[in-house]
Amino acid sequence: MGASMTVLDCQRCGACCCNPDENRAEGFPYYVEVQADSRLLRREDLRKRYVVEDEEQVPHLRLDPSGRCAALRGKLGQSVQCAIYADRPRGCRLVEPGSARCLQARRERGVDRGR
Repeated sequence: MGASMTVLDCQRCGACCCNPDENRAEGFPYYVEVQADSRLLRREDLRKRYVVEDEEQVPHLRLDPSGRCAALRGKLGQSVQCAIYADRPRGCRLVEPGSARCLQARRERGVDRGR
């Protein structure tokens, strides 16, 4: 149990904060939708920095050119943190350490660590 906790340390990983390969392959430049009641939309400074709207004006977290969330700080697989952790959208909150989505993201980003 202790080894898997170390391997699945979200503050080291950050893989789920990147646009999945499946989205990228299908040409989807958006990843996590931001709900209408989110503080990210109510605060103009946060909205400008971390939110982008798709063609239908649906807000999503902004991704940098490499497909990483603009709010992710640090180096994947080593040390990361979320600049909007307390205000992160529901989609971010749904990913649990060790879940299928978590493990897939880790494999895709090369932070699999033997899993």
